[in-house]
Amino acid sequence: MLNRMFCSLLLALSLPLAASAQPVEKISRAEDRKAVAVTIYNESLALIREEREISLDAGENRVALREVSGQIKPETASLRSLSGGQLTLREQNFDFDLLTPQKLLDKYVGKTVTITRANAQSHSEKSEQATVLANSNQGFVLQYADRVESGLPADARIAYGNVPATLRDRPTLVVGFASDRGGPQRLELAYLSGGLSWRADYVATLSNDEKTLDLAGWVTLTNRSGAAYENARLQLVAGEVNRVREFFDELPMAAKINPDASVESDKMAREQLFEYHLYTLGRPTTLRDQQTKQVALLSAARVPVQKEYRMEGAAYWYGEEAIAPERGDKRGVEVFIEFANQNGDLGQPLPAGTVRVYKSDSAGSPLFIGEDSIDHTPKNETVRLKLGKAFDITGNWKRTDFSRITKRIFEQEITIDIANAKDLPATVRVVEPIPGDWKILKESHPHQKSSASSAQWDIPVPAEGKTTLKYRVRTQW
Repeated sequence: MLNRMFCSLLLALSLPLAASAQPVEKISRAEDRKAVAVTIYNESLALIREEREISLDAGENRVALREVSGQIKPETASLRSLSGGQLTLREQNFDFDLLTPQKLLDKYVGKTVTITRANAQSHSEKSEQATVLANSNQGFVLQYADRVESGLPADARIAYGNVPATLRDRPTLVVGFASDRGGPQRLELAYLSGGLSWRADYVATLSNDEKTLDLAGWVTLTNRSGAAYENARLQLVAGEVNRVREFFDELPMAAKINPDASVESDKMAREQLFEYHLYTLGRPTTLRDQQTKQVALLSAARVPVQKEYRMEGAAYWYGEEAIAPERGDKRGVEVFIEFANQNGDLGQPLPAGTVRVYKSDSAGSPLFIGEDSIDHTPKNETVRLKLGKAFDITGNWKRTDFSRITKRIFEQEITIDIANAKDLPATVRVVEPIPGDWKILKESHPHQKSSASSAQWDIPVPAEGKTTLKYRVRTQW
């Protein structure tokens, strides 16, 4: 009787222990992936979705999902069965304390390691036990049976009994959950991650007569997430998705694109997604960790283009206190080109990015002539690019008269000389920002009031010649 009671007591005591025992951790590696989809947003954010084939136990499971992104946002991770099973999530842990010699030694502070020294003369080795007392950037301290030493001689090495469970060689998401049935199941893991970004890069080749251009669009992908994504279905979202501000370091990468390269035929398919645009690559691609790659986006041939020479003034020159130099203010003339995003091969949303413009020399070799960035540009909008300053076209702004009419009203006379050293005539658009209430009293060329605070003139300048714009303006403060 007593024996039976004692056995029943032992059984009762053992039940809570058995119930609280942790299940054996199952390891899922990248080889278990059956499908991967990567959706990248503009600002170092990506949605990773992957399917893995994993054998589960009925009841409690603990699965270590290796090769996830090193910049995973673990609070966004979700796991579900695609095989009809029911999963009840208990907890998840993201282990990013990665295995390095320094970290391994850190974990062994207060524990015993084996120190082995090699004797080069006798070709033998000698081992002894030591306790790690401390480890830091300045070195480590070992306590042997009869002494304490810091560091190791060149002929010694450290052997560890094992790798601590909390120290991973790869970023690992450990998920604890209950499954309603055992056996192989296909699980879908989805999470947001930093470290992946994309931008659009465009190559424009200007024709010899500068009236048309050929445009090739590329997507530049950068993966610094700490993981690789093999044969992934790639999607890109163009648009500004509102996020709670968090900053991931993204170093700028210069795109290396051949302006003569032809764009692949499998361009990215585009569709509307909410208030954004979604681009989907028509074939799987692999994104290696620490890699930048280009994927063809679009191409357009013989796009009509307009060229503009533009000289802009400064509002402060119109103030009473402005001291105009005796010889005037020399100003450069900037060069712009613009084209309409419509018709032909264009007429589609252009993601924000950098447009690099090339033109061939007399030998037919394309040379870089400038670049500019564009914002997200809807169809039927105009793309305007600032390429630099004209070398052979210059301007000189000079105030030739200034008079006070009343305490708040001034009149001044302005002369702008525009010189053209080119062997072709040019038209220069002069834009003058004039503060306050203003009125042009007289002028040598007709102006347009392009805004409430700007006057604009289109001044023709003959080849190897000069044109002078004169006007008198009254301003009231």
